[in-house]
Amino acid sequence: MANRERKVQLHFMVTEKELSLIQKKMEQMGTRNLGAYLRKMALDGYVVRLDLTDVREMVTLLRNTTNNLNQIARRVNESGNLYAEDVEDLLRKYDRIWDRAGKLLAALSGI
Repeated sequence: MANRERKVQLHFMVTEKELSLIQKKMEQMGTRNLGAYLRKMALDGYVVRLDLTDVREMVTLLRNTTNNLNQIARRVNESGNLYAEDVEDLLRKYDRIWDRAGKLLAALSGI
């Protein structure tokens, strides 16, 4: 063993579910050697990290608009009056949401 090329041992724990997923992926790759598979994935695999800032902003816009719509609906039910300013404000907010959704979809299509 003195001539062993790989002398550093790595150790990590997984759950039974994670082990099952690893084994299924190994089957799909047609390999039975766990060490070779994990080494290959660690060296040549890739990690996808998504920046979800735009998604969070869109969710915030949706929440705000939904809250405003609920307030307007409550006021209309109480007073029977619907104001043009409220409708215009909602339309502006919906335009912002659709604009953000278009940009988000364009960014996702580039992935």
